[in-house]
Amino acid sequence: MSCGEPHETDCSEVLDHLYEYLDREMPEGDCAKFQEHFDECSPCFEKYGLEREVKKLVKRCCGQDDVPSDLRSKVMGRIEVIRQGEAGEGADAGPGEADRPRSASGGASAETADAVGSGDDKNPG
Repeated sequence: MSCGEPHETDCSEVLDHLYEYLDREMPEGDCAKFQEHFDECSPCFEKYGLEREVKKLVKRCCGQDDVPSDLRSKVMGRIEVIRQGEAGEGADAGPGEADRPRSASGGASAETADAVGSGDDKNPG
């Protein structure tokens, strides 16, 4: 996605790392770069606002449930497999990995584990 306007940071880069920004999992310099982008790009700012609200809704509706530790371990293990596959462009993927469906963003994030529940509350707002 691109709004068609020139930006120091491209819209696609911002949207590819949106959850890292939302979860405060990126270096401070990158956060400032993304904030500047949101200040000047209303389509990306709208997407940011929408994803922020979805995250709040998931936390409110699902954040109170206790999740078995083995399920959390399995989810986190799957996330790591997907990340390794993305880093190696599928070269390190095990049998059948390339055939498994991926999310629209191309992979998973720690957000997935948060959605199924964790004791951590990195983003209280």
